Amino acid sequence: MADHTDNWNPGTYAKFRDLRLRPALDLLAQVPELPDGDVIDLGCGNGPVGAALKTRFAGRRLIGVDSSSNMLEAADQTGMYDDLQLQDIATWNPDTAPALIFSNAALHWLPDHDILLPGLVRLLALNGVLAVQMPRQFEAPSHVLLRQCATDLWPDRFDWHSYAPPVLPPEKLVNILSPMGKPDIWEASYVQVLDAAGQGHPVRRFTISTAAQPILAKLSKAEQVEFLMHYDTALTMAYPVLDGKVIFPFLRQFCILRKKG
Repeated sequence: MADHTDNWNPGTYAKFRDLRLRPALDLLAQVPELPDGDVIDLGCGNGPVGAALKTRFAGRRLIGVDSSSNMLEAADQTGMYDDLQLQDIATWNPDTAPALIFSNAALHWLPDHDILLPGLVRLLALNGVLAVQMPRQFEAPSHVLLRQCATDLWPDRFDWHSYAPPVLPPEKLVNILSPMGKPDIWEASYVQVLDAAGQGHPVRRFTISTAAQPILAKLSKAEQVEFLMHYDTALTMAYPVLDGKVIFPFLRQFCILRKKG
């Protein structure tokens, strides 16, 4: 993950493990055969995809890369990785050209995808594959309300006027990547049903370990409590509780590209 996520809590992130893992498995199912080389789990987090990657590509070295030491410690406990590297994924550079760079829900933390994604393709071995899944939820109420609540409470600290979603629309991504291969890009909305039992709105419990982190990192403990109460109230209007459940659609973007030989 990007540097600001070094304080991520693997336990909090893992609470919705199944919902977060499914898109990764959907991406993995579309990865084609690979040339010789290592498999990179870029932004591996606490290693939820490690077992699936190790099974699919048995016999290859599996390397996990992340900038969160807490997450890498948890990934190490899975026993799936041949090597784990504490590095900023924005500047990571492999020792040898890998056969696959697989990145699940990590690259959206980084800017300038028009530079970032072609740069990752260049790192691949010839005929190597880039496989990426990223949330594209930034204009949904779950994420808009994060920004709005922060501005409502502390307008002197949070200014989103120049904000632009980090994940590019599919048509722009096609134009950027086409010179390097034939990109296969698709999107899917996962209609997640969250249990309303527990403390706080269920959507807040989902976003607190990910999208809310950059905001929470700028707040004191008391301010965090105030912010989350404000966010809970706003979420109740956007995602009402029905029969003890909340329906939470979540849009994700997928991209697979084989580097031209």
